[in-house]
Amino acid sequence: MEVTVAKSAGFCFGVKRAVDTVYQQIETGRKPVYTYGPIIHNEQVVGDLEKKGVRVIPSEEELEKITEGSRDYPFPRRLQRDLRKESVRRGWTLVDATCPFVRKIHRIVEQESEKGRHVVIIGSEPHPEVEGIKGWARGPVTVISTAEEAEQFVPEAGKQVSIVAQTTFNYNKFKDLVEIFSKKSYDISVLNTICNATEERQTEARDLARTADAMIVIGGRHSSNTQKLYEICKEECKNTYFIETLVDLDTKPFQSFGRVGITAGASTPNKIIEEVQNNVRIKF
Repeated sequence: MEVTVAKSAGFCFGVKRAVDTVYQQIETGRKPVYTYGPIIHNEQVVGDLEKKGVRVIPSEEELEKITEGSRDYPFPRRLQRDLRKESVRRGWTLVDATCPFVRKIHRIVEQESEKGRHVVIIGSEPHPEVEGIKGWARGPVTVISTAEEAEQFVPEAGKQVSIVAQTTFNYNKFKDLVEIFSKKSYDISVLNTICNATEERQTEARDLARTADAMIVIGGRHSSNTQKLYEICKEECKNTYFIETLVDLDTKPFQSFGRVGITAGASTPNKIIEEVQNNVRIKF
């Protein structure tokens, strides 16, 4: 069997930077350490951090209950402002682990809003990144994820429209949705804020899936970019399997495959990718 691992599989720059930031805070010996939400969508990494004393704060309500000195991570604009004030009062140290590419979108949304434009975010509404981006808008903001939503969209009267994207959104789908907006004759400014690493990862996954008998996509179940990789691979290769770790992999179907491709989401550690790769190679 021929096994090919995508070169772009695994941690991207932003994820590696965020995870390294938390481990660096642990190494300082100052406790406790908190993250506002899981630092990445990977249960194994989050679990390892918890063993080292890091606590995940899931909501603003839980955040308000903290009375000890602490460190906190990525926040929407309003929450950043409030936390800076609160940190002075409580003696907290705030460390912003937001990906620089996501922070760039925050600046764009804030600037476009200040110009009086209606901001459209192409992305998944419940995703924390999208929630954070929305928080930087000073005026009307709408999240669009489907063609139907794009067709039905109407900006506030007299408003020009600025379009940005969630960094991990499907690039081809983004282009299709932008095309719908372009046909509406609105005054539109399109800013493609999909991360270059995301585009590269999706393109490589698609190309690999086209020539593979089976594809293995590794990543957290709650990882948006991994879910999109799975969708892309599934379109090109019907034998596509979504797993979090080696434990989830049913190897029985692989006995009949000659070429297997492996890709992984941006929150997947290399250790997990290597375990899957080595297991498939050894068994077949």
